[in-house]
Amino acid sequence: MVKNYKVVTLCGSTKFKDEFLRVQKELTLKGNIVISVGLFGHSGDNEVWENMDEGTLTKTKKMLDDMHKRKIDMADEIFVINVDGYIGESTKSEIEYAKANGKAISYLENIEK
Repeated sequence: MVKNYKVVTLCGSTKFKDEFLRVQKELTLKGNIVISVGLFGHSGDNEVWENMDEGTLTKTKKMLDDMHKRKIDMADEIFVINVDGYIGESTKSEIEYAKANGKAISYLENIEK
């Protein structure tokens, strides 16, 4: 918490850019401080891939993945944007990191346990 505001970090595939923006707006209007991604690599921000094939583990991608873990460190909770139940490898790793660090986890769509 920062003052009276819960801090929420958004996690999920960057192919869901529209959902990220919608959820960010909704959570902000509910009184949360929202931390999101800085680039949408799967939605056109090609700088992530350093002119290589999408999905290549570039220096920029490694930095962004590490930076996102630091964003989780700053948060009280993560909110997973799992459209149609989709959770990719990077997001799975962020969920595990959040669990290991005692963060609350919420999902856009219910998941089966």
